[in-house]
Amino acid sequence: MIIFSGGTGTPKLLDGLKEILPQEELTVVVNTAEDLWVSGNMICPDLDTVLYLFSDKIDRKKWWGIEDDTFLTNEHMQELGVTESMKLGDCDRATHIIRSNFIRDGVSLSDATLKLASIFGINAKILPMSDDPVSTYIETPEGTMHFQDFWIGKHGEPEVLGIDIRGVSEASISPKVLEALENDNDILIGPSNPITSIGPIISLPGMKDIIQNKKVVAVSPIIGNTPVSGPAGKLMQASGLEVSSLGVAEYYQDFLNVFVFDERDQADEFAFEKLGCHASRADTLMTSTEKSKELAEIVVGLFDTIVCP
Repeated sequence: MIIFSGGTGTPKLLDGLKEILPQEELTVVVNTAEDLWVSGNMICPDLDTVLYLFSDKIDRKKWWGIEDDTFLTNEHMQELGVTESMKLGDCDRATHIIRSNFIRDGVSLSDATLKLASIFGINAKILPMSDDPVSTYIETPEGTMHFQDFWIGKHGEPEVLGIDIRGVSEASISPKVLEALENDNDILIGPSNPITSIGPIISLPGMKDIIQNKKVVAVSPIIGNTPVSGPAGKLMQASGLEVSSLGVAEYYQDFLNVFVFDERDQADEFAFEKLGCHASRADTLMTSTEKSKELAEIVVGLFDTIVCP
């Protein structure tokens, strides 16, 4: 199975998937459009969240970073008058240093990620969507800013006027992702932000054409008109989409077979059928590993209901 992943939402589903499927059967294609360099090191927030999840290092209270990490380096830098754009933990920073050294030695981001996964003892295949640089910028009344400056620096508060995923039209799908897509027909789009987490992955040239011929199941990151977490609502609205599960399904309709939305959601199942996909209700609010496992079991079972195009 291939899973398209962003930050918080999809890793929670991965937490359940790794309980019911061997890691060797999972390939996670991760958004890299939120990556940036901080203090001389390459930070890949979504990749790192997935790496920390599979290596059981993740801070489950925040769903990012490493549990019980310290911030001595960051604090000492502030004492010296240097403020970083992201507050990096000490153990987390070690990951960035190792990755950046690989890249400075000429290793691709895909190979650097596989090397890190091996160091962490991970058997799942974790891959960046592309080895080429892609960056998401948010247009606001305060100016255009990198997604991390919008979400971390400004706490997602400015009005969103537009989204610019720079470099995506020139980027190529990672060769290792292409290889995985050639060998697997099951694509799961996790409950991550559809615009800035999944959007860059499916916007890579050729990606939509490839997955149109696959079995595609997507899980909604929205219940009713409210995102479970993150700024998906503002970003969907700025993209001209209804802030709802139906809006997410509409965004994926070109290649979507089955859409999973929350059992508390009041959306009409027939509305999804009009988009050309089947709809399935489930408890998508993953408040524990057991809840994640229950949802994962439902999602995996849905692939058996799809006749491959």
